[in-house]
Amino acid sequence: MKSNKPRTLQKNIEFFTAALSQCVVTAWQEDPAGVYCEVGRGIVERISEDSVRIRNENGTKSHYARDMTMFQTEK
Repeated sequence: MKSNKPRTLQKNIEFFTAALSQCVVTAWQEDPAGVYCEVGRGIVERISEDSVRIRNENGTKSHYARDMTMFQTEK
């Protein structure tokens, strides 16, 4: 039985796997009160040591800094 528990992506291989499988990744950032809020959701298109580019569900592309964003997937 598969778990639907969100899985946090941190390593390059985890981002590559998410990109190849075309699964939806959610980007989260802390607000000033220290609460994580969803800032984006979509398919990983590009990965660098510093950032991740996600193609959002509406087709726009967003870049997120890896050091200040938490990335999760349901798979």
